[in-house]
Amino acid sequence: MTPQTYRQALLEWRKERDETIRRENGWLSLSGLYWLKLGKNKIGSDPRSEIQLPDRVPATIGELEYNGRSVAFRAAAGQQVQVNKKPVDFSILQPDISENPSYIQLMDIQLVVIQRGNRMGVRMWDNQREERRSFPARTWYDIDEKFRIATTYTAYEQPKKAYFPDLTGEKSEFPVEGYLSFEFGGNHYQLDINKEDEETYFVRFWDPTCNTETYPTGRYLIADIEPGKKIFIDFNKAYNPPCAFTDFATCVFAPEQNHLDFMVTAGETCRHHEK
Repeated sequence: MTPQTYRQALLEWRKERDETIRRENGWLSLSGLYWLKLGKNKIGSDPRSEIQLPDRVPATIGELEYNGRSVAFRAAAGQQVQVNKKPVDFSILQPDISENPSYIQLMDIQLVVIQRGNRMGVRMWDNQREERRSFPARTWYDIDEKFRIATTYTAYEQPKKAYFPDLTGEKSEFPVEGYLSFEFGGNHYQLDINKEDEETYFVRFWDPTCNTETYPTGRYLIADIEPGKKIFIDFNKAYNPPCAFTDFATCVFAPEQNHLDFMVTAGETCRHHEK
């Protein structure tokens, strides 16, 4: 890939990243997060509802019943509600961490049960949310090819469990299958990765730019795997977690072992530091 081709491909990738957060049911549509109490949780526009929807929605559309293990949805009489695009009166809901989550759809609003540790909540998307149109364009450092770095993947003998801090103040446990090691500035580094599949090595990292110019709790990155299994960390593709765009995401951040000591002046920047 020539430098010009590389630059053009990266600019196209950045444009797509900006479009993605504005899509229907994207991060800029996310407008609510409600933690469930045991028993019945009413859903509707009534201010007394545990899960409060926008005013254009009926006062009550139904309720979620949480028994400490699972969540069931029951529609109110006369309400037209769909779960995964099928009309329902009653449904046991699968949470977001399952293979087939249950999405409740009502008009241009979508809900899903989320499971975080021992807690269950409900995430809401409102596709009329103004931020889909008004949120500023994402901002990036200039492209710098020195931050595209060849790495070596090493699998742990046994996948280990590691604790990753999250936005709720809890620590989420994830399997860590191995790490990417690389040289930069004459020093050796390694970053633990989570394998989302055989071809997706997902990295959460923090570096000192987080104190001044990038998202305070760190950024995300997916390694480039090329033919012949050559693996690159391209920090020009480092991007902000969803909580940079909405107050209702439950982001997981870089574990301590993925804190770098050099300034990664590549990838996405953040207006969080602007006053």
